[in-house]
Amino acid sequence: MEATGVSSSPLSTSSSDDFAASLDEELAAISSEHGAHETKQDHDVKAQSCKRQRLNSSSDECAHPSLIKGMCVKCGQMVDDDDVSAVALGYIHKDLKVGSEELARLRDKDLKSLFGKKKLYLVLDLDHTLLNSTQCQHISPDEEYLTSQLQDLPDGNLFHVPSVHMFTKLRPFVRTFLKEASSMFEMYIYTMGERAYAMKMAELLDPERIYFDSRVISKDDCTQKHQKGLDVVLGAESAVIILDDTEFVWQRHKENLVLMDRYHYFSSSGRSFGLNNRSLSELRTDESEPDGALATILEVLKCIHFLFFDPEGDGDLMGRDVRQLLKAVRGEVLNGCKLVFSHVWGMEEKPENQKLWKLAEELGASCCKELDSSVTHVVSTDMRTEKSCWAVKHGKFLVHPRWLDTANFLWKRQPEENFAVGC
Repeated sequence: MEATGVSSSPLSTSSSDDFAASLDEELAAISSEHGAHETKQDHDVKAQSCKRQRLNSSSDECAHPSLIKGMCVKCGQMVDDDDVSAVALGYIHKDLKVGSEELARLRDKDLKSLFGKKKLYLVLDLDHTLLNSTQCQHISPDEEYLTSQLQDLPDGNLFHVPSVHMFTKLRPFVRTFLKEASSMFEMYIYTMGERAYAMKMAELLDPERIYFDSRVISKDDCTQKHQKGLDVVLGAESAVIILDDTEFVWQRHKENLVLMDRYHYFSSSGRSFGLNNRSLSELRTDESEPDGALATILEVLKCIHFLFFDPEGDGDLMGRDVRQLLKAVRGEVLNGCKLVFSHVWGMEEKPENQKLWKLAEELGASCCKELDSSVTHVVSTDMRTEKSCWAVKHGKFLVHPRWLDTANFLWKRQPEENFAVGC
């Protein structure tokens, strides 16, 4: 794997074969085997050579579908960035920009190709989703035992990564998850971390480069500050599922998002989110493989994949939308439940504007403000409130708000007795 993680050869992603082939042909005039590291002089000479070869081309009519360092890979003309609407895809090829119309064409063609393989797209966050990392200097005294358990074998799950000065722990079940998910999805990594870190983590997760190859998107590839976007993913939004522990960074694509329960293995990870309890590493324990977050979400992904490619459907795969399926499946989680909230937010707050109220409705529950015989659950943080006492008296479920959060992460109604309300 190159130190930069950026290939000097064209798309090794799922993008259409004709684009990869044409880009290969065009770049032959401007890119050597190590083109990503070529000097400016080399590039200038090759660019002039490429332009001379195209003196008789109709460059004035070229739409400049793709650019490398400002040069159109089709006609060889140098193009001002302000003259074209293009998206930088540096993770695919150094200094590559692809025009919006070309991107739309590529996505449409690639979608048809992917559907032929019965696959969708899966965009995966790294930190707290697939793994957990901490700076070496942040290891707590109770975690120092980990240094004697480091593994450098391909099937290991705890690593010291000197190049980025970190310890990294892979989430339980992640290798099985990636293997099984790869049969249903074309997968991307998308992290807000630096590129060097992203590439090293990709190497730990996928040492043979069979799952992601060059489909590793990092902070520098984002087109909007502090936000992730599908504009740099060569996949149609209607066929993309996102797994991430942070909702905020996907403001433009919430309907594609499956929110993950955060994986905090190291103590510094939990502290960064305001958690003061002892970490998994300090307790010398870990998430369950068969019942953990990744195993649970894999079953959700299998369900969505099955429904999307259901032969009983209308037959028009191009007209199907994974976002509608995600919404429908989520809407069945608490179907039939009717909730009243007590002592969960301030009296002055509007209940219908609260996150938990909205979450309950997204999961298929109905919410109301007043008690009646049709109410099935009272959600409260205090068992002494009037509504909580009513629930106990009338044999209704009295649950802590964590009941909703857990159902949200696991996409399944949870046993109410596991979420009893304390005094």
